[in-house]
Amino acid sequence: MTEELRDALLKIKHVALDMDGTIYLSDSIFPFTLDFLDKLGRMGIGYSFLTNNPTRSLEDYLSKLTRMGIRADKKQMYSTVPATIDYIRANYPSARKLFLLGTPSMISQFEEAGFINAEDSAEDVPDLLVVAFDPTLVYSRLCRASWWASRGIPYVATNPDRVCPTDQPTVLVDCGSLCSCIEYATGRRPDAVIGKPDPAMIEGIEHRYGLAAEEIAMVGDRIYTDVECAYNAGAFGVLVLSGETTLEVAKAWPHSPSLICRDIEELGCLLEEARGL
Repeated sequence: MTEELRDALLKIKHVALDMDGTIYLSDSIFPFTLDFLDKLGRMGIGYSFLTNNPTRSLEDYLSKLTRMGIRADKKQMYSTVPATIDYIRANYPSARKLFLLGTPSMISQFEEAGFINAEDSAEDVPDLLVVAFDPTLVYSRLCRASWWASRGIPYVATNPDRVCPTDQPTVLVDCGSLCSCIEYATGRRPDAVIGKPDPAMIEGIEHRYGLAAEEIAMVGDRIYTDVECAYNAGAFGVLVLSGETTLEVAKAWPHSPSLICRDIEELGCLLEEARGL
């Protein structure tokens, strides 16, 4: 370990963890995850869970973590749904009716926040279009979303991910790919894309815990979201090779991660080594 890496690891007081592909894959927890979290606790390092996946509520994610044996509370969870709601409130304060391309769980979160979900009808004109990862996707709703994009309705995407990690023999088409579909059909890109690599969630951790960016390690398996998020926030970016990104892709990426690890188990060992444990 170089002295520069040791010094950087010694500064880490909080680890922001991506979820799918980093601490679990689909519904299977990695065998080293619980030990890694225990190590962080023993070293006095806090941690939060960040996800670009908007398909579930924070309560749903906490329930999933609990089933996997991970203890966490709501303040440790950050997802793109509340981040998108905050963005709309700040930038489109008069928006009330939204055309929401997303799961019933996601739609319910927007409704609980006071928004109205527009019908799949040319007569029910929304104030704003929101596109998200949607495994419940209905073709007619994708067509309607494309129609509103073509009409110039303000258009926000919850996250840029092209695919969702899975341990099943399939490709889970994510929000970024749905946006590419809409763009190919209409020529329109989202006006804003929330979620990593936008630094807002890391900045939220800074403010919540009174930390500097270099005291936070953003850890994830996607170089174009997780590592770019760290780069944009000025945090310590750790790429783990347990999910989507390969070493070859990482080496060709213009913004190199601060550290590349096989998985979070290796990261835990390096954090201990830096502290002489």
